[in-house]
Amino acid sequence: MTRRIEQPEQQEASAPAGTVSRRAVMSAAAGLALTSGWPSFAQLNSLSPKTPRSPDTGDQNMQTVKTTDGAEIFYKDWGPKNAQPIVFHHGWPLSSDDWDAQLLFFLSKGFRVVAHDRRGHGRSTQVGTGHDMDHYAADTSAVVERLDLKNAVHVGHSTGGGQVARYIAKFGQPQGRVAKAALLAAVPPLMLKTEKNPGGTPMEVFDGFRKALAENRAQFFLDVPSGPFYGFNRPGAKPSPGIIQNWWRQGMMGSALAHYEGIKAFSETDQTDDLKAITVPTLVMQGDDDQVVPYKDASLLQAKLIKNSTLKIYPGYPHGLMTTHADVINADLLAFIKS
Repeated sequence: MTRRIEQPEQQEASAPAGTVSRRAVMSAAAGLALTSGWPSFAQLNSLSPKTPRSPDTGDQNMQTVKTTDGAEIFYKDWGPKNAQPIVFHHGWPLSSDDWDAQLLFFLSKGFRVVAHDRRGHGRSTQVGTGHDMDHYAADTSAVVERLDLKNAVHVGHSTGGGQVARYIAKFGQPQGRVAKAALLAAVPPLMLKTEKNPGGTPMEVFDGFRKALAENRAQFFLDVPSGPFYGFNRPGAKPSPGIIQNWWRQGMMGSALAHYEGIKAFSETDQTDDLKAITVPTLVMQGDDDQVVPYKDASLLQAKLIKNSTLKIYPGYPHGLMTTHADVINADLLAFIKS
């Protein structure tokens, strides 16, 4: 059963004036993510260096796990080992740093927080193979099994949402390790426009991403966060240089090959069956001004396909909503997890 909740007191952003060239290429930069915004100092007071910490809290315990095909996956594991774990899955082409605001917020609430860099992204090894949803899900399972996480909540943004769906369907639910899930501006069920998915994004758009990445990845990774990802191209928007530069920093840490092949993974993978297989309570969240992943072809369909879902549509919110509106998103995630 699906419940839909629309956030009040938000105004839809007006559409930008028609533009061409680089902005046209950027306008649907599928499956990307970044986080900014921080919990208050009062919330983080328990994390102060002046506060004694027991040795089992896992503070700043950053490690790697080696997969069966030789990739080394970097992960963060912070907080008490006996607390309920929340596992965060980042979007393309970023890293686990994408979730800084959420990691600190939920750590301050007493949870164990875990996040890893997808293969070829961030600090994980730049392997030449396995840049597809099946490997992404298997890598997630390798981290989860290494840490023996149970009763976990998996939260995924954009491409990370696809990773969550494949992981839960293939590993998490069969192993009994998942309690709940949250999909934020996620790519499933299918981004690409096909005969069966007429509302999808045309292949020409994704070919444009590949062309821009191959010709000048550094510039492309400035253009995307400067424009559609955070809605900074909207009239009256105030771009944040720090957010833009942090997005660029995370993107350029990763492998050009992983990013190039990842476009196919997030745009052409049909995850209809993954969504149908999910039975745990799932919160579906997206802004209706998402210029990257059109919400009518994403969150609305996710909520219909997932048996036990709650849908929240945020008027005027952009693709990178957990950065631009971290306070709202964090509070809604916390309420859902505690419900």
